[in-house]
Amino acid sequence: MKFLDQAKVYVKSGAGGAGCVSFHRAKFIEFGGPDGGDGGRGGDVVIECVQGLNTLIDYRYQQHFKAKIGVHGMGRNRTGARGADVVLKVPAGTQVFDESGETLLADLTKVGDRVVLLEGGNGGFGNAHFKSSTNQAPRHANPGQPAQEAWIILRLKLIADAGLVGMPNAGKSTFLAATTAAKPKIADYPFTTLHPGLGVVRVVGREFVLADIPGLIEGAHDGHGLGDRFLGHVERCRVLLHLVDGTSEHAGKAYKLVRTEIEAYGEGLAEKPEIVALSKADALDPETRKEQLARLKRAAKGAVNKTPLVLSAASGEGVEAALRELMKIIDAARAAEPAPSAPDADEPVATGWRP
Repeated sequence: MKFLDQAKVYVKSGAGGAGCVSFHRAKFIEFGGPDGGDGGRGGDVVIECVQGLNTLIDYRYQQHFKAKIGVHGMGRNRTGARGADVVLKVPAGTQVFDESGETLLADLTKVGDRVVLLEGGNGGFGNAHFKSSTNQAPRHANPGQPAQEAWIILRLKLIADAGLVGMPNAGKSTFLAATTAAKPKIADYPFTTLHPGLGVVRVVGREFVLADIPGLIEGAHDGHGLGDRFLGHVERCRVLLHLVDGTSEHAGKAYKLVRTEIEAYGEGLAEKPEIVALSKADALDPETRKEQLARLKRAAKGAVNKTPLVLSAASGEGVEAALRELMKIIDAARAAEPAPSAPDADEPVATGWRP
């Protein structure tokens, strides 16, 4: 399945059904009176977060979604049927923006979240609604309210506990493959990873979700390379694992380059807890390892771990220690989060948005 993290779709709610003008006529009933029913309400546009999805690929092939209109009212005081809703099913972590992409309309972070984006139009009143002592035979009815329509942008940000960042070919995909059941593409050239990947890590009897994104290069915040486009997928992570290639020319400069791009990206990513590790330790001789570790330690003064970790996903060296450090920060973050409160039964699920 192809990974798609952004889609633009057209949505339209249902118009309300028109009211009916009708009079009751029956044998032996001299004064039947008005009996036109009301029109039915139009369907809503609903966005629902469901389980089993991890991409927006469904909206690559269908971009138009329209709810059903309400059925018109009928005689004998029959109210028209309500129009069926149209439900857009999205994965957890999906954000809904207006057409400009600047105004956030909804943020669905967990399975079961449900937002009414556009409300259907109310049905019009039939002539039975207007009867009174002074107007016993009204001959008019209301039309239904019109539908609402809009173009919206769906943007997916993966939900993960920890995220892998670093330059291309820093060993991120190898680390993901070594610690989870994920099978990312691994090769000895840059930009092997073209799309974000997810995996479940099991350590000390517990689990957390690890996300891998394409590597960052200089100028990524200006649109160079691939990594900046996917940095949004680690915005929701509780901790970042920054892998620095030990075989690079200067580990300290490589670390500062990626940090510069993260800070330029913004969105609070630079304030997240960060664990720094020197990767590909199996390819380093003792002298080079010591020199690169010293450079990285000087550059990464603000990291959570004062002394950078040394690991090799290929040989397994230091991997368990890195996972334990990640788990420690994730546990602390989970404990600090407030317990979810039960929604009020009288409170609506969501209010409609009027474009």
